[in-house]
Amino acid sequence: MTNTEVPGTAPLDLEIDLVALRGDCARMAVHWAAPAKVHTAPVSPSLILGVTVPARSARLVDAMSDYGD
Repeated sequence: MTNTEVPGTAPLDLEIDLVALRGDCARMAVHWAAPAKVHTAPVSPSLILGVTVPARSARLVDAMSDYGD
């Protein structure tokens, strides 16, 4: 059975909630360790096997000015 109850409305002062969220994140950040930066060498295209791109997707990307022109 689906719960059809509608939760209460959103808080009126979103700025205070944003400040609280940023404070929570700042306090938790010391517990998060950033992974060591991994440097990988480029892979030769001749070593990439088994990758297929549907023609429709290739045309879509080719039509995008950031990629195809």
